[in-house]
Amino acid sequence: MDDETRYAAVRGRDARFDGVFFTCVTSTGIYCRPSCPARTPKRENVRFLPSAAAASSAGFRACRRCRPDAVPGSPEWNLRGDVVARAVRLIADGVVDREGVPGLAHRVGYSPRQLQRRLVAELGAGAAGLARAQRAHTARLLLQSTELPITEIAFAAGFASVRQFNDTIRELHDRTPGELRAAAGRARRRAGGGGRPAGTSPIATETGATPPAGEELRLRLPHRGPLAVRELLDFLIRRAVPGIEETSGPPGARRYRRTLPLPHAHAVLEIREDEALRESGPEPGEGSGTAGGRLPILLRLTDHRDLTAAVQRVRRLLDLDADPFAVAERLGADPLLADAVRLRPGLRSPGAVDPVEAAARAVLGQQVTVAAARTLTGRLVEALGTPLPAPDGGLTHLFPTAEALAAAPLGPEDLPGLPGARRRTLHTVAGALADGRVRLDPGADREETERALLALPGIGPWTAGYLRMRALGDPDVLPAGDAGIRAGLARLGVEPAATDTLAGTWRPWRSYAVHHLWCLAADPDDPAPAASTDPTEPTEPEPTPDAADPVAPASRPPATRRRTPTVHRSAPRTVREPA
Repeated sequence: MDDETRYAAVRGRDARFDGVFFTCVTSTGIYCRPSCPARTPKRENVRFLPSAAAASSAGFRACRRCRPDAVPGSPEWNLRGDVVARAVRLIADGVVDREGVPGLAHRVGYSPRQLQRRLVAELGAGAAGLARAQRAHTARLLLQSTELPITEIAFAAGFASVRQFNDTIRELHDRTPGELRAAAGRARRRAGGGGRPAGTSPIATETGATPPAGEELRLRLPHRGPLAVRELLDFLIRRAVPGIEETSGPPGARRYRRTLPLPHAHAVLEIREDEALRESGPEPGEGSGTAGGRLPILLRLTDHRDLTAAVQRVRRLLDLDADPFAVAERLGADPLLADAVRLRPGLRSPGAVDPVEAAARAVLGQQVTVAAARTLTGRLVEALGTPLPAPDGGLTHLFPTAEALAAAPLGPEDLPGLPGARRRTLHTVAGALADGRVRLDPGADREETERALLALPGIGPWTAGYLRMRALGDPDVLPAGDAGIRAGLARLGVEPAATDTLAGTWRPWRSYAVHHLWCLAADPDDPAPAASTDPTEPTEPEPTPDAADPVAPASRPPATRRRTPTVHRSAPRTVREPA
């Protein structure tokens, strides 16, 4: 994209490019998102920079009207797997604040100097500058969402001193921390919400119990494009594990809650379906809501230093940095998926908040139904999970750590009903995560991780691909031999042998195609072109069994008449969905 194309996007206030680049106005010293509703500046007064950190490092202040520092992250960093993308994902998770720039460089396998050169070349700022911009954003969230003393906010956001905190906020926002907080209070009063930024837990209030420790933050997380809230909650609720997750409420007013293990302590996340459906729109002054919005969540932190990590992990869980426009453009161009894409705009590919949990779920979900996998995982949590200091409704534990799983015998008495080979696989995977042979963090090299997983006994292509899709957030994965994909294609009248040929047209968004096919397979009432209406058709996807020698799909020539497929009905069968 050249500068003239960028300027055309700014003139059109195209929110699809929010977070992709930033508009810096030299006549005012302010930088904006492309969709800023303010008057379009003259072309000769505009510079374009690739990141908010680069804009602030160049001396520009964030626009108070469009708040460019709060845009969704660029989808490019999820799509790419190179060292810059891995570093950006780790910086977003707060690694620089916890381990410093040398720790970040070590994680991606570069020297600090080499990494600095790569980041500056692509983003206009180094690791320290990117982390500084993120700390300022975290501080602004705390100032506007909590009543914490300003001194505590400075250290909770990751600043080394109160003076550094004050100077950074004043430089980036042209306001003192106190002025930012006062402005947020005035905005809430104008909106009729009162002056207090946070309230007591609605769950605790309804039950009459004492609210658990930790202040509740009401946040609105920005996302790009439409968001399929119902389908996102369907996916999470069907897999909710007792002890670490809790669901309640009827359709349209469901609540999803879960515990989040974090670097310093833990947090509790809550998503309310009715609020998400009603309020997932843009903030006042942010331009058209057709191109993006904000998802309301409740977050209760035990330690406010974990806010950055908590927000980023929730964003990965809900896939909020995705680009649904690019996905819809590619998948909607295929006549086979066009109707599915139209019926489910903004369908996401959910990630994971804990790599150990993702790995254990993938192993326990081999060859069993969703319900069975949920039961097995619940037993594992009850036996080896870390108890919360006090139960929070139905939430009682954090998921077991890799060290706890690796050290546990995992005998039949711990996980009744789980075959011995699966217990050994779980033990092996936990050991590999504990000793670092396998990494499933945001900065892991996806190709290297897949090779390391496949080298472990009991891990086959399906499990490796599923973990690459969920734990590593890869948007371009087609799990090998997945029966859910076959079931979805069967509803479209396509034979499994044609999968590889079709998948080539879905790159680089195959993970989203997988979710569309899973939805087709799981929803017998969903209209699909050339689909069977037989009520005995498969209702849930099933993973290919992963053993030491996994069974590969049959190798047959690809279908040649793709656009006018023939429906091949099969005998009724039960198809299970990945856990």
